[in-house]
Amino acid sequence: MNWQEEYRGRRMSAAQALKFVRSGDRVWIQPSCGTPKPLIDALVARSAELFDVELVHMKTLGEATYTRPEYEGHFRHRGLFLGDNVREAVAAGRADYTPIFLSEIEGLFESGALPLDVVLMQVSPPDAHGFVSLSTTVDCTMTAARCAKTVIAEVNDRAPRTHGDTSIHVSQISAFVETSRQLLELPTEPFSEMQMKVGRNVATLIPDGATLQPGIGGISEAVLHCLQDKHDLGIHTEMCPDGVVDLMEAGIINGARKSLHRGKAVAAFVLGTQKLFDYIHENPSFEFRSISYTNDPFVVAQNDRMVAINSALQIDLTGQVCADSLGTKPYSGFGGQLDFIRGAARSRGGVPIIALLSTACRSAISRIVPVLEPGAGVVTSRADVHYVVTEHGVAYLHGKTLRERSEALIAIADPRFQQELQDFAVRAHYLKSQTAAYA
Repeated sequence: MNWQEEYRGRRMSAAQALKFVRSGDRVWIQPSCGTPKPLIDALVARSAELFDVELVHMKTLGEATYTRPEYEGHFRHRGLFLGDNVREAVAAGRADYTPIFLSEIEGLFESGALPLDVVLMQVSPPDAHGFVSLSTTVDCTMTAARCAKTVIAEVNDRAPRTHGDTSIHVSQISAFVETSRQLLELPTEPFSEMQMKVGRNVATLIPDGATLQPGIGGISEAVLHCLQDKHDLGIHTEMCPDGVVDLMEAGIINGARKSLHRGKAVAAFVLGTQKLFDYIHENPSFEFRSISYTNDPFVVAQNDRMVAINSALQIDLTGQVCADSLGTKPYSGFGGQLDFIRGAARSRGGVPIIALLSTACRSAISRIVPVLEPGAGVVTSRADVHYVVTEHGVAYLHGKTLRERSEALIAIADPRFQQELQDFAVRAHYLKSQTAAYA
C-alpha cells in the first residue's frame, strides 16, 4: 500500500476521529497557533460518553471549553504552561498546574512518567513523499506523537509548511481530518511609551552579532522595534513573535554571525498572526526544533553573544524573580526563562536579561518589592539573575551583595515607591540608613 492509499483510508470526519478517545485516556493537545480547534470541539461534543479524560497542554489559543464546570468528571486539564483561557479553572480547582521547565516535558513522555494515549495536532497537507509538517508548532508535539498510542491530525490546507524537525509520515498517524480554516492568531500587543523606554534600555545591552531569545508581549515587541541600528543579529528561541519578520526582511536579523546553526532562525514554535505564518511558509531561513533542544541550556550556551530577554511579575530586593504566579495563584508557568538565563550566562559574551515595567495595575503597585508575595513561585533564583531592566534604567546584580542588589534595584524602581523600598532594606539590614538616598 502506498502512502496515498494509507492517507485516503484514514480520512474521516472529526466526530469519527475522536471516537479513538476513550474514558481514562490522557490526551496531548498541540498548543499555541497549532491548537487544533475542530478536534477539540469534536472531543467536547462527546463529553456525555467520556469520563476522566485528562487533557494535557501548554498555552493554547481560543476558549478551553472543557474546563467549564459542567464538564467536571468528564475532562480535567493538566496545564504545563497556563494561558488566560485556563487560569480561572486552575484557580477554582477544576484544573491542575504542573510547574516544570518546558525543556523537560518531553522527558516525561519518553520516560513513561507521563504516558500519552492520544495526540491531537494540526498539520499541513502531505508533500509528494507523504510527509506532513507540524507547521507553526513543533514544541513538545513531535515527541508526543512519537510516544502516544494514537495520533489524530487536523490537516489544514492553510497551515504553513515549515523546515527543521517538523515532518511526520502519514503512516505514523491514525486519523486525518481535513479542514480549510484560518489558524488561531495572537495579535501583536501594541507597546506603550513606558514599554518603549524598557525596550531602549534593553537595546543598549545587545551587541551587533548577538543571538536573541525574544519574549512575548509589549516589551518584547518594543525591544525588537529598538534594534533598527543593529547588524547581523540571530535568533535561537523557544517562541518566535511577529516582530522578528520586519527585522529579517530588513536584513538586521540574518544569522550571519551565529556560532550555531549559522544563517538559521531556530525556534520551537511561533506565536503571532497571519503575517508570521506567511513568512515562515517554506522559508529555509527558519529551522524548527523540539523544545527539549531549543531550550537546553547547554545548546543555548553554544550561541556566542546569546541575549536572553525574559520578564517577571515581581522581583524582590535580593533579586528573586517570580514569573509564574500571583501569590498562590498560578498565572503562567516556568517556561524557558531559567534555561535561557543559564544558557546565556554560559555563552561567550552572553547577556541574561530580566525586563519588566517597574509598576503594575495602572502604576498602582511596584513590581520591585521588598519580599515576594506569600506563595509566589521563584522561577529564577537570585544567584542566576544578571541584568534587570525597567523603564528607569539597568541594574546588574550578578556577584553583588545584598546591599549592592538593594541599591541597584531601588534605583530602577518607580520613584514613588523608592522610599518604601529603602525603608524595608534598612529594616532588613540590607542597607544602612545613611547609605540609602534616592530622589
